[in-house]
Amino acid sequence: MFMTIDHTTTNVMLVDHHTLFRDGVRSILQANQNIRVVAEAANGTTAVEVAPRARPDVILLDVDTGGTHVTTVVRRVRETVPHCHVIVLTMHDDAQLLSELLGLGIRGYLLKTVGWKDLVAAVSSVVTDPDRVVLSVSPSTVARAHTPQVNPLSSRESEILQLTSHAMSNAQIANRLSLTEATVKRHLHNVFRKLNAVSRLDAVNKARAAGLLSSAPAIAA
Repeated sequence: MFMTIDHTTTNVMLVDHHTLFRDGVRSILQANQNIRVVAEAANGTTAVEVAPRARPDVILLDVDTGGTHVTTVVRRVRETVPHCHVIVLTMHDDAQLLSELLGLGIRGYLLKTVGWKDLVAAVSSVVTDPDRVVLSVSPSTVARAHTPQVNPLSSRESEILQLTSHAMSNAQIANRLSLTEATVKRHLHNVFRKLNAVSRLDAVNKARAAGLLSSAPAIAA
């Protein structure tokens, strides 16, 4: 859902598949008279569709976006609503993912254990201070995120392998990413070659061991 935007306040969009979590965050934010929740979505696909119409100032985006990789959601949102500031909420203190998201221009990466005062402050500060990036992770994660890493996979290959790790078939991946099944197979062939993998499971496990995939359940053998 979304409602008419009021530019006298900081307008926020919530993206999380847990309704109860969205309800709680909405109540926390709207207790502040300068913040209003103008849109909500349960997954990344819906968020990408709704954001251009709602045009929020800030999107609070859960890292689990329902099949579409969070980096894809961030990229598409920033393409369609370039003025919007994206703050990612997560349960994972993941240096590799943090590094990728910072490269895409997110303005915050907060663990869901963050206090409500810090959450409200983060929303307000990324709007008022264009140079501020708000992080709520361990110092070691920040250090690893800023350490240059060589990723042999292209962004599309990483995206396809991430979906593969969720046990999605080539046909499902093709449908999700608006690609042909042959294109998905070609990308996976390149992934196998680059990682010296002999199967989908082998590729996922090797990529995860190398820190090339964000935290998620691996596919079954």
